[in-house]
Amino acid sequence: MGSAVERTDEHVREYLIYRGFTNTMKNLDSEIKADKEKGFRVDKIIDQLQQFIQNFDLFGLKEYWLYLDRRLFCRLEDVYRSTVNKLRTSLYRYYVINTIQKGNLEKTQEFFQKQALELQGQAEWRDWFILPFIPAPEQNPAFSPYFSRQWADTFLVSLHNFLSVLFQCMPQPVLLSFDAEVQRTTSLTEENEQLRQLLFALHTENRDQRDGDEVVHHKLPVYVQNMDRLGDTELDLVSSTRTVTTTTTPSRNFFSTFLPQGKRTPGKPPQVATGTSPSQVAVGRKDPLTNPPAKPKEVIQSKEAKPVLSQASTSEPVISQSQQSTNQSTNQPAHGRHKRIQDHEKERKELFSKPPSQAPPEKKGEVGEVEHVPETCTDPTESSSSNCKTTSGGAEGSGLSTEQPFIKLSQEEYGEHHSSIMHCRVDSSGRRVASLDVDGVIKVWSFNPIMQTKATIMSKSPLLSLEWATKPDRLLLLGSGVGTVRLYDTDAKKNLYEMNIDDTHPRILSLACSPSGSSFVCSAAALSRSGSLDGVPRLPVPVTGQLLLWDTKTVKQQVQFSLEPEPVAINCTAFNHNGNLLVTGAADGFIRLFDMQRYESAMSWRAHDGEVYSVEFSYDENTVFSIGEDGKFIQWNIHRCGVKQSEQVLPQDATGPFVLSGYSGYKQVQVPRGRLFAFDSEGQHVLTCSSTGGLIYRLTNGEPALENVLSLGGHKAPVVTVDWCSAVDCGTCLTASMDGKIKLSTLLAQKS
Repeated sequence: MGSAVERTDEHVREYLIYRGFTNTMKNLDSEIKADKEKGFRVDKIIDQLQQFIQNFDLFGLKEYWLYLDRRLFCRLEDVYRSTVNKLRTSLYRYYVINTIQKGNLEKTQEFFQKQALELQGQAEWRDWFILPFIPAPEQNPAFSPYFSRQWADTFLVSLHNFLSVLFQCMPQPVLLSFDAEVQRTTSLTEENEQLRQLLFALHTENRDQRDGDEVVHHKLPVYVQNMDRLGDTELDLVSSTRTVTTTTTPSRNFFSTFLPQGKRTPGKPPQVATGTSPSQVAVGRKDPLTNPPAKPKEVIQSKEAKPVLSQASTSEPVISQSQQSTNQSTNQPAHGRHKRIQDHEKERKELFSKPPSQAPPEKKGEVGEVEHVPETCTDPTESSSSNCKTTSGGAEGSGLSTEQPFIKLSQEEYGEHHSSIMHCRVDSSGRRVASLDVDGVIKVWSFNPIMQTKATIMSKSPLLSLEWATKPDRLLLLGSGVGTVRLYDTDAKKNLYEMNIDDTHPRILSLACSPSGSSFVCSAAALSRSGSLDGVPRLPVPVTGQLLLWDTKTVKQQVQFSLEPEPVAINCTAFNHNGNLLVTGAADGFIRLFDMQRYESAMSWRAHDGEVYSVEFSYDENTVFSIGEDGKFIQWNIHRCGVKQSEQVLPQDATGPFVLSGYSGYKQVQVPRGRLFAFDSEGQHVLTCSSTGGLIYRLTNGEPALENVLSLGGHKAPVVTVDWCSAVDCGTCLTASMDGKIKLSTLLAQKS
């Protein structure tokens, strides 16, 4: 209850700020500070009682207990009155014993003098009035048990449990049940989704039973496994391509009934071979690893022959599918045909009964996604042919192999945002996370020991970028769309100061704080970025911009870097470990490396066809990694300008622009703004985005450059930015998506 009250207080503060009720919020804060119930936090109440006892404040102790009695205990039934009296007696005895243990006999005598009228008529206190006059009361058999640590701990635990149960049983206002209602709604939604899939499976089975022999020749349609990612138009289109002679395909109304709008929002556009539906038009570039449209059909037919062949003798030769069809209609008995149909229905049930999110070692990627199967790779429609050669699992079967580098211990969800996320960064200490959505709302929250919102920042001007300050790590840099950068104190929950960067280049696209903590670099751009959220079409020329170095102590601009061959908008920036080097990625496709001791460009080279979205130094800082608009993940040697170490083509859902399609042709496009990849503590693995969650790759020296080792999953919308915080053997992966959900996955590294 205490945590619910604390979160509700934060919600109320946020609402009061939103409404502009500043005086009400000040009164609320003052009353919360003077709250004797401590927000129904039992541990805080126990600490307050112990503070009175340690300070020998008998008057404060009595007043606080009387307040609890008037506020809480008097509302209990009479049967609990004896329990309250026993706890009060034990509390007073705890006070008296403390005065004797601390050698303060004056306070001991003061207690009996002031409490004589109240206690002399009580039988349980009759023998205690002699206590101040006994030379060694801790050795007296009548009082020695009360001087033991065990008695004190037992009393405090009993009081703690009593108050906890009391608070839980108290009638609570509706507002405090908000979190419980959210969890209940989420569970009901998941249950409805499972029932919907079950109903769809039963409907399909009944329909296929009427199909007769045709069932044997058709595997479960691919669109059924991914129907949450298709709109009505795609469903009708794919359904019309199925060759069924005895029954008709379901109408649009059937799919509209079983596919709610919220579930028909795919992570990326479906790749369908035919049709001219607007929602099927690919945005940006095609996934180069997606299989051709005809190939999955061939695989489906070849795999579907398994239930038929399983009924024949092992000594019989393998026959073709056309021969199977002939044998089924002429030579084989009817009961054998029914048995094959039952086997096929059993296989279909197993496919439908698979939960949507499985453990990473057993999860198979969806059609067209670059997602490896950690154990075996048997279906070309579920992963690319190159991925089949680089699976990370060990022996076939279930369970994690010894070669699996990480074990996913848990996955939690932060759902305080109500729109797509742009940035999500954890601070250097790994204690706080700052996340920014497209509505300009920033949430500062912690996840250890519990997930809890610490501060909410809302701005009248649009916010485009954020970065944690290096020293101290409680400070947050916020870049706006009106040419200003704010320094925000997350502990004091206030702006320390605001810097006016440049009026001619008002969009602060990127921020990077120097490891020394004395300065930061900001990228300021003019106009709107190409392909931005507001739907502005791509500009024929790159947007102009500036790269500036500001001093956080003097709050003044130090340097304006020269951007050659032309002033261009810098999309991403990153320092090396000591701040001597700065790498940037720009809208013109160039990567520029700056010497921060001389404040000049050391080298620059053309890196990508299109914009550079994200750059980072490698673990040894001899190379630089980058992701660009062309969908390539490239490693560059910084000692040899423009020389590639490795190159890997990633799918569009890992590099952007990110597309969220929905019902009735709805489509949302978002260009990358935050980090598209992040490394572990040893720089051997990299976390990237995907349409269903984060993907972890192992960096290899050969080809391909990346080896898929783990899929984090958990998302129903495209992941647009990631971050990885590592501590000892446990690491925390953050994946933020377009539906405003942030997944926090805790990993355990297995040392080989």
